Amino acid sequence: MNPKVNIVVVVDVIGALSDGTLLNGNLCMIDDGEQSTGQGTPELCTVVRPGQVVTWSALAVDLQTPVEIKGITFLGADAEDGDGDAEAAGAEATDAGAGAGAGADGRNGQSGQNGRGGRNGHGPERHNPELEVWSGVVPQLAPGVAHQYRLEVQMYEGEHSTLHIASSALMCQ
Repeated sequence: MNPKVNIVVVVDVIGALSDGTLLNGNLCMIDDGEQSTGQGTPELCTVVRPGQVVTWSALAVDLQTPVEIKGITFLGADAEDGDGDAEAAGAEATDAGAGAGAGADGRNGQSGQNGRGGRNGHGPERHNPELEVWSGVVPQLAPGVAHQYRLEVQMYEGEHSTLHIASSALMCQ
């Protein structure tokens, strides 16, 4: 297994903004993992192993409207749609050349930074959204258990420009 797995979030921005949802074919998630399921759907379940680096990046089908990952929140067993209690998971936004994020523990947590300065104003500046990725290290997790996360994407600006899904997951072998 590779030391890194990449997850690409492809968004039909016009469709998502028009429908007000990332469902209905407006979101496609793929990874380069070896045993993942749900490729090409919002139900992607990426198979990982402890210590492996996972990176998420977003691409827009509509090249004129930017899309970026606004947040990744790992859901607890009792949390619904990411609104439960959250602890810092350590997944963070980085520029592609800045290296991997620091120690995501993947347990019932919320992502650390959003690429616009992050916590306390520290972190990478957002120069080029095409280079922005979210990255974290997989912690020791129970094997065979899907750890769902809420993925929030930001499309352009405005009141209804942030949409989310909570159907994707990471699962340790």
